[in-house]
Amino acid sequence: MKSDVIVVLTTVANSEEAERLARKIVEAKLAACVQILPPMRSVYVWENAVQSASENLLLIKTFDGKFDELDKFIREHHSYEIPEIVALAAENISASYLGWLQNSLA
Repeated sequence: MKSDVIVVLTTVANSEEAERLARKIVEAKLAACVQILPPMRSVYVWENAVQSASENLLLIKTFDGKFDELDKFIREHHSYEIPEIVALAAENISASYLGWLQNSLA
């Protein structure tokens, strides 16, 4: 089934921040579900140098219409100066999961 569901990705420095941010996002009804993946290693450029750090990835399930508000919310509650905020369209989604998302964010 076609949908306007998106999965927003953001990374945080540790599991405590991941849990805190995920709870705040769900409590604010900006997402129906946030999954916290275990620590991983990120390699990136920051301040003109290649850096490496342990991070947790959050997978945030929401609707495209909530992206701007979610983007602002993440930036306000995130510890990073420039947090990763990337939305991927969920091109197809099961009808039952879509219904759950709609009910959760109503």
